[in-house]
Amino acid sequence: MKKYNVVILGATGAVGIEFRKILLQRNFPINNIKFLGKTTVGQTIEFGDRKVTVEPVTDDAFKGFDIGLFSAGASISREVARKAADSGCIVIDNSSAWRMEKDVPLVVPEVNPNDVDWHNGIIANPNCSTIQMVVALKPIHDVAKIKRIVVSTYQAVSGTGLKAIEELQIQVKDIMNGNPISQRKVYPHQIAFNVLPHIDVFLENGYTKEEMKMVNETKKIMGDSSIQVTATTVRVPVFYGHSESVNIETQKKITPQEVRELLRTAKGVTVVDDPSKNEYPLAIHAAGKDDVFVGRIREDESIPNGINMWIVSDNIRKGAALNAIQIAELLIEKKIV
Repeated sequence: MKKYNVVILGATGAVGIEFRKILLQRNFPINNIKFLGKTTVGQTIEFGDRKVTVEPVTDDAFKGFDIGLFSAGASISREVARKAADSGCIVIDNSSAWRMEKDVPLVVPEVNPNDVDWHNGIIANPNCSTIQMVVALKPIHDVAKIKRIVVSTYQAVSGTGLKAIEELQIQVKDIMNGNPISQRKVYPHQIAFNVLPHIDVFLENGYTKEEMKMVNETKKIMGDSSIQVTATTVRVPVFYGHSESVNIETQKKITPQEVRELLRTAKGVTVVDDPSKNEYPLAIHAAGKDDVFVGRIREDESIPNGINMWIVSDNIRKGAALNAIQIAELLIEKKIV
């Protein structure tokens, strides 16, 4: 089997840690591996039976490497992704830097795998909340054509990074010990035992950047600009696993049972839908899992062709690292790399 030279940019962040874990779990065919960072340069990390020292990002850091897994933020990606691509390294970027560029494919392998065919050296990994939603909705769209999506998200703090996880831990300890909150640096308000209807910056239209990512990315990934999408994204005091309440309106009538049957055979989806036994997707059950979990599938009785559902997935795995590695596997499968 051919093996590939892989470089991880942002190897010590929340997604970078998951990159490393998943590459080993899936026995990704690696020849050489390189870790790049900024604040952790010089740190030695165990990777399987290897010890890899984090190196700085330089102009020639990507020469001789086939695949770059990037998760270091949009500003760094804009600085170095083109240079990496020019040196022959196909970049799979987890930031928002390239997602809406016309010449950059935005890929979820279960939804639009063939879009990798027209990459120009950079492939964008979508927003975590968008990924899990489109994995669940694409099989329905193919059969009944979705006209409109109304989504409200309940997003884990890990989506903001390691510092947010630490902040929630500290705040919970403070409250449980009867002490005042000692740390509030990541979010504008206390996150412990609270819900914040605010993810990313607010835009002039009153929506947040996160909400508009879901609107625009959904249309691009699904390949259908006619789908109307409106989103409200909310941060909740959960460590791992984004949950979404999704309402869809379709052109063709589709029943809840038909939706269940479609999703039971859909790649990357697990249906958990037996309310009589209190069985429905939970963030604590999705954490550490690869699939998108769907339940509470029911008819929206307020419109002729409407369906409600509850969608849950691990935002760091399928919502970020796993999806990127699945894209890399797709490149190998298609003999693009």
